[in-house]
Amino acid sequence: MALFVGGIAFVVAGARAERFSRAAPSAAITLVPVASVKQIMNGIVAPAAMSVFDAVSTVVTAEGIKETVPTTDAEWEALGNSAAALVEAGNLMLIGQRTVDQGEWVTMSKALIDAGTRTLRAVEEKNPQKVFELGETLYEACDNCHRKYQRTF
Repeated sequence: MALFVGGIAFVVAGARAERFSRAAPSAAITLVPVASVKQIMNGIVAPAAMSVFDAVSTVVTAEGIKETVPTTDAEWEALGNSAAALVEAGNLMLIGQRTVDQGEWVTMSKALIDAGTRTLRAVEEKNPQKVFELGETLYEACDNCHRKYQRTF
């Protein structure tokens, strides 16, 4: 019986130690930005934005009207990945020396984050009309920033 109680105490102590080791704060992570703003724009934002812009469209040709919307789970997932990339790119714009100023740069980065987040929600709802409408919101967020800062980076 003493061995059994001792064994239980050992298991309980071990479980407590593991619980506390998981809850203990880890060493602070130092973020080291590597990519330039231009690289983030060219490598993340531009392709992701084009994916959103191209995802839902109506084209009228001599042959008729061609509607483009995501139809498969894979297409919706790829579009969601692009929307998430826009959100994360906005976050990246706020790290370290990439933050050009604490005023409009922050506001415009947050506008990109908001447009991407709203698009991601529309994708999760599989709502092509909302994705289409949010394309304009995304375009405005990008255009407003480019008008002021594009030559800066």
